[in-house]
Amino acid sequence: MNDIEYILSPKSIAVVGASNRTGSLGLSVFRNLIDASYQGILYPVNPKARSIQGVKAYKTLSDIPDEVEMAVLIVPPEHVENVVKESAKKGVKGCIVITAGFKEVGGKGVELERRVKAIAREHGIRLLGPNCLGAANTNKDVRMNASFARGMPQPGNIAFVSQSGAMCVAILDYAAGRNMGFSKFVSIGNKADIDEVDLLRYLRDDEDTKVIIMYIEDITDGHSFIEVAREITLKAGKPIFALKVGRSPEGARAAASHTGSMAGSDSAYDAIFMQGGIQRVEGVRELFNYALAFSTQPLPKGNRVAIVTNSGGPGIMATDTLIRPGIKLADFTEETRKKLKENLPPTASINNPVDVIGDADAKRYEAAIRYSLEDENVDGAIVILTPTAAAEILVTAQIVPRVARDIKKPILCAFMGLVDVSEGIEYLSQNSIPNFSFPEEASRTMAAMIQYADNMRQGRRREVFRLLEDQEKAAAIIASRLSGRRDYFMTEQEAHELLRCYGFPLLKSRLVREVSDIDQAIEEVGLPLAMKLDSPDILHKSDAGGVRLRIKSAAEAEKVFQEIVESARRYRPSAMIRGILFQEMAREGVEVILGSTKDPKFGQICMFGLGGIFVEALKDVSFRLAPMWDTSAENMIKSIKAYRVLQGIRGRPPADVKAAKLCILRLSAMVSNHPEIAELDINPLILYPEGEGCVVADARIVLSRR
Repeated sequence: MNDIEYILSPKSIAVVGASNRTGSLGLSVFRNLIDASYQGILYPVNPKARSIQGVKAYKTLSDIPDEVEMAVLIVPPEHVENVVKESAKKGVKGCIVITAGFKEVGGKGVELERRVKAIAREHGIRLLGPNCLGAANTNKDVRMNASFARGMPQPGNIAFVSQSGAMCVAILDYAAGRNMGFSKFVSIGNKADIDEVDLLRYLRDDEDTKVIIMYIEDITDGHSFIEVAREITLKAGKPIFALKVGRSPEGARAAASHTGSMAGSDSAYDAIFMQGGIQRVEGVRELFNYALAFSTQPLPKGNRVAIVTNSGGPGIMATDTLIRPGIKLADFTEETRKKLKENLPPTASINNPVDVIGDADAKRYEAAIRYSLEDENVDGAIVILTPTAAAEILVTAQIVPRVARDIKKPILCAFMGLVDVSEGIEYLSQNSIPNFSFPEEASRTMAAMIQYADNMRQGRRREVFRLLEDQEKAAAIIASRLSGRRDYFMTEQEAHELLRCYGFPLLKSRLVREVSDIDQAIEEVGLPLAMKLDSPDILHKSDAGGVRLRIKSAAEAEKVFQEIVESARRYRPSAMIRGILFQEMAREGVEVILGSTKDPKFGQICMFGLGGIFVEALKDVSFRLAPMWDTSAENMIKSIKAYRVLQGIRGRPPADVKAAKLCILRLSAMVSNHPEIAELDINPLILYPEGEGCVVADARIVLSRR
């Protein structure tokens, strides 16, 4: 038995702080449990009342003669600690602490929450909250609404997990207006004990839940979150949609003040969601759109979509939005075109989008929808209706679920407008057909369904990529550089030494300490070459005049050697200069950047994107947490906007993306194995044409014991 069952499916509940006082939380929560027809036994606890809402009350938990599985605490914060202790003595298995006044207010609240958490953990009590709205379970054998939301949500197959109680009540109210039902809803508040990972593990195995939506302000354990999310989205086949707030530094500060959470970097959250197979949404409307479609429609088996419309403009809008993320308009077979031609007027379009034109009645719509979906080249359809004078809105709406029952492919509708189409929209809603106010919303949702289905197919191929590596040698290099230090900036030569342990392709190079060694270095490296300052005290070599390229002779090299040393001494007189790195000049290719940084909450985060001068200007990069899998590295490359550049444009051959993927996996392994790597930049990594590999042209590594 999952111990979250004691929170979401308890056989008995004590409400500590239940009240008869109008407007009190104690009355709201207890009344909600009664009104929901809770299937277990209720025990109101109030030292001053003989009964609450007609149910016998008890002065304390200890006075209850029977076993109590779960307690809901609605008492002042200073009393919560004692009530949790009393719960432990009573043998209570779970507590929902609705009371606020803990970590989120700072000061003494932080210490109070720590003590409450320690007591619960010591006695094996699972604790939801504090500072939460509560929880609900609509299963007919439970019927629990242990919250102060306004009423019980209608039953459904969507689970909702929220860090904000206010978002809970707003979304529940909005959902009621769209005929959306929930299997569970849980407000996690401060997450003193139960967090999003615990709830995802529970929902993974919950037979009532088909779709999970989340409102997130922070994530406690990124790696565990990814692992369980992948199990849910890829193995269990349950999509997860997350609305994560705090993208901006200002938003992150607001999130922290709201629940006492310290938001991690937004790049880290993007990485977590992508690796977990989670769709990050931009707002509440999109959250609902996706939840509604995924909870009612089958997943498409491919990426070919048909559009049926009675107006050209909305059809174009739907098409533009659909093809932007790479979704295809279906090419109809000749047989389908023939059927459409026989059933549509000459002025109608029998190609995709199918324009049944403005005077279309329901019969014309049915022919277009049915024949389009029956086509073997079609994986799903979007049906658009504008309320023209000729439109049979309700009858057309009645056709859609009938076709959906006959042909098991997803159908999304965009009956545009509010007043004239309201009857049709209501019918669609009652028959589990999602309707969107505008065609671009329907297209975005269909694209999300296609991408999720594709991710499921790709993700199930997951395997950890095994690399040949000299982990022991790399550890020895790091230990020697950090000996007696907290932080250390590796010179480029030292960085190469470390990268070599993990098989990174490197240019030929040699460190030259004396002018007399130049001839030997040129013999080893060749001409032309690059000359770079080697100093642990100068982070940016170019700023100190420490980088010179395309040196063509020994005489020029001798002259440049002296110039670099003198320039570095002027720039920082106290700097240790170990010599000048003579490095082979790389041939031209596509410049990309590989990097990593150590996030204080989530650990190592890897970055990939266009490199060289493009990094700061375009910021076209993607992120993933290390360690990562083969498919994660591949998707990391494909997700940058300039992926088309890597595929080859304007006569340029495709770049060796496989070589880039291998380097990403090497980087992931290296930073995972060696947490002392605080920062790493390989910029640029030069990609050569497909099959010709890549090479590290410049590298920077910072080590730290922190």
